[in-house]
Amino acid sequence: MSPPPEPAPTGPPAGSEPPDELFAALADATRRRVLQAVAEQGPVTATALAERLPVSRQAVAKHLALLRSAGLVAAERSGRETRFTAVTEPLDALATWAEHAGRRWDDRLERLRRRFG
Repeated sequence: MSPPPEPAPTGPPAGSEPPDELFAALADATRRRVLQAVAEQGPVTATALAERLPVSRQAVAKHLALLRSAGLVAAERSGRETRFTAVTEPLDALATWAEHAGRRWDDRLERLRRRFG
C-alpha cells in the first residue's frame, strides 16, 4: 500500500509573482549599481550619481527611468532638480516570492527523496 499523498506546499497567493519589469530592471549590472547608489546616497540627482559612476548622466537618467517604471525608485521634483530615492517594497516582495519558490522546490525534492531514496 502506498503512503497517502502529501499536501501541496503552501506559498504566496496566485498572481503574486513579481512583475517582469522588476526582473528586467535588476538584470542589468549597471542598473543595480545605480539602484545601490540611490539607496546609499538618496535623495540624489542623476547628475550627482553620474559624477560617482562610470557612465554618462544620460545613461544614468535612462537607468533611473527604468528603475522608476519598475517601482524601485521614486522621483521628487524640487525646482529644476529631480531627486531620486530607493523604494524597498518591490525588493521585499521579490525576496518573499523567492523564499516561497525555494521552499516549494525543497518540498518537492524532499518528497522525491522519500519516495525514491
